[in-house]
Amino acid sequence: MLLNVGDYEREAERLLDPGAFGYFAGGAGDELTLRDNVEAFSRWQFRPRVLVDVGEVTTPTTVLGREISMPLLVAPTAFQRLAHPDGEVATARAAAEVGTVMCQSTLSSVTPAELAAAAPGTRLWFQLYWSSDRGFTADLLAGVAEAGFEAVVFTVDFPAAGRRERDLHAAFTLPEDLVTPNIPGSLRRRDFHTALGEIVDPTLTWRDLEWLREACPLPILLKGILSGEDALLAAEHGAAGVIVSNHGGRQLDGVAASLDTLPEVVEALGDRVEVLVDGGVRRGTDVLKALALGARAVLVGRPPVWGLAVGGQQGVREVLELLRAEIALGLTHLGCRSPAEVTRAQVKPK
Repeated sequence: MLLNVGDYEREAERLLDPGAFGYFAGGAGDELTLRDNVEAFSRWQFRPRVLVDVGEVTTPTTVLGREISMPLLVAPTAFQRLAHPDGEVATARAAAEVGTVMCQSTLSSVTPAELAAAAPGTRLWFQLYWSSDRGFTADLLAGVAEAGFEAVVFTVDFPAAGRRERDLHAAFTLPEDLVTPNIPGSLRRRDFHTALGEIVDPTLTWRDLEWLREACPLPILLKGILSGEDALLAAEHGAAGVIVSNHGGRQLDGVAASLDTLPEVVEALGDRVEVLVDGGVRRGTDVLKALALGARAVLVGRPPVWGLAVGGQQGVREVLELLRAEIALGLTHLGCRSPAEVTRAQVKPK
């Protein structure tokens, strides 16, 4: 019986090819940050209030001014067809079924238009790896907007691919039939990590955001913010939001856990733009701790992938629903009737 995200991960490991599982599960270097992302949640304890009327507890919240069913979105994760033949389409449809947003990765096997057509009614964001081919990037963004996506998530912590040694030990390469239509060129090379690093322009600076804002009519969130200084620069350059993230521990090993960085970013920004966070979320109670520390919502990447590997669209839906149930139960025990009532008063350092 699969009762939690950990159960789905173990079943996914049993079902998946070792190379594919390692690609999704692994991190950079010694995987210190990968582990710390999860462990950071144990460094905070709840402070529940009792004798509060929690006869009716609801989980919806708003992100960028629009309501979603819970303070949890599906994070962009590459190459989802490695987990299941239906890939991103299955994930998007499951997100729609539970009423939340799915963020499509640039490294998907379908275009934004194809995903929107295959999963009508899904609330979609698009994660951008900014290519050195600016014309290609402009055309890609135009397609994103035309397909009805609601926002663009610009990943800013990827000037080069992190050294992910699980992949190197496994000599991981992409299957020949896995297409990547949202990047110029191909990633199907023996030196996968070198090819991966070539999908981005490492010369980008804050000044380039002006071009992005002109080329893209949608709200832009910057993903990969790990300091108050960069959070302020994001707001000053017109970002609609920031996502506190260390790329799931897959880039620079040894940086702080996302949750540990969240309070610094929230304090720096105040109410200027919305703050989201990803990394290490495995329980609904993790979501509530992130809310208490100032996040508007969290994004989860690996948990939906484990559901996808286990049961396709149904598996993703099951994982998202169990997380929503854990959020609702946690709210009830905390004495909060909605995510909006969760504040810093609900947690304390361990």
